[in-house]
Amino acid sequence: MRWRRDLATGKGPSERVYLITSLDVFDATPAELAAWIRGRWGIENLLHHVRDRTFREDDSKVRTGTLPRTMASLHNLAISLFRQNGETNIAAALRRTSRDYRRPLTALGLT
Repeated sequence: MRWRRDLATGKGPSERVYLITSLDVFDATPAELAAWIRGRWGIENLLHHVRDRTFREDDSKVRTGTLPRTMASLHNLAISLFRQNGETNIAAALRRTSRDYRRPLTALGLT
């Protein structure tokens, strides 16, 4: 079972979540399975959520050829550079970087 809570109201639904795996019942403990699931959501929250919210990828009109993959790669590069430089708020880092054309080049070590 998984419970979620709305921070504003303090209430929320519970839901039953099923996991499908090729592992035998003796190959992994429930704690290991839960850790794998949390690890998956950690990736989702650190990368995909930032791409969706900051770069608004879900609203993008880029849909043909290799351009969507190229844009995702560029977004990943920007996020990785900011995180490597200790930034925790990617949107604020993007705004700050966009004010001076030399900052992205400096972050890449090109100046």
